[in-house]
Amino acid sequence: MIVIHCSATRCDRDYPFERLDSDHRSRGWNGCGYHRYITKDGTIYIGRPYEQVGAHVGPTFNPHSIGICYEGGLNEKGQFADTRTVAQKRSMAKLIWELSARFPKARILGHRDLPGVHKACPCFDVAKDGIAGTSSPEGVNLPPIRGRPSPGRVNDA
Repeated sequence: MIVIHCSATRCDRDYPFERLDSDHRSRGWNGCGYHRYITKDGTIYIGRPYEQVGAHVGPTFNPHSIGICYEGGLNEKGQFADTRTVAQKRSMAKLIWELSARFPKARILGHRDLPGVHKACPCFDVAKDGIAGTSSPEGVNLPPIRGRPSPGRVNDA
């Protein structure tokens, strides 16, 4: 599975990768629990290599899933909302497209779509949004993520 998350942070405040990583470490985790993190400017950070089990959906699903999280998910008033920027949507579409090519049988869903989850995360309907399409997203010219990732590596190659 490819599971989409939001950081559940307000769109008018920054929540950089370094803070996310630190917050996850404070929970006793081995760094960022997500495999990829997309900031408001569309930058994709590598939290964990795909081969490493994530810490994003619980012990039942973590061994069988890849976690992608975007910065945001709450509006200025702290209410659940799809706060993805155009840059985040483009980066997410490209990432989903690349992962779909690499893992063609993977199911793409939001965190809230998993059985037993009672959260709004990722604060939009993944099935209706269209990010799970099979063709390359138009207007996306981010470089591919290459090489063996290290925590916090930025997709700026």
